[in-house]
Amino acid sequence: MSSLAVRPVRETDIPAIAAIYAHAVLHGVASFELEPPDQAEMTRRMRAITDGRFPYLVAEKAGKVLGYAYAGPFRPRPAYRHSVEDSVYVAPEAHRRGVGRALLDALIERCTDAGFRQMIAVIGDSTLQAASIGLHAAAGFRMIGTLDAVGFKHGRWLDSVYMQRALGAGAETLP
Repeated sequence: MSSLAVRPVRETDIPAIAAIYAHAVLHGVASFELEPPDQAEMTRRMRAITDGRFPYLVAEKAGKVLGYAYAGPFRPRPAYRHSVEDSVYVAPEAHRRGVGRALLDALIERCTDAGFRQMIAVIGDSTLQAASIGLHAAAGFRMIGTLDAVGFKHGRWLDSVYMQRALGAGAETLP
């Protein structure tokens, strides 16, 4: 039996990534998008991350992509250049099997090695995303705030939860 492998994304992963994200958009609240983007748009987004020299990873087992994660700029202004925002998506059949944790741990390691100092998680909904909140807490993130009822999807108001984790020396030293 093969084990879970986490590796850098390839363009050939886009169909699986698009399918995972489409399920999250249509059936969940991790994303506040209402319509899933097509593969061309997912390719454009992946290239924007990788061209910016940010990590974009996939988790696969027996050749099947079970999840993906990436880090991108937290905000576009230059003073934020040492902070990243993470995104982690796992195929529904792979939930609660360690895929999200493997991806998040690898993403934290890559971002730390790249010299980033803070990682921010923006998690869609405080109630329905308890698993994501728990995953981030287990990886060392702390709750820094909740924006109440800022999104409306699937017939209900949704919160955005903000969590943060220092990377490397964090704010203890200058960059």
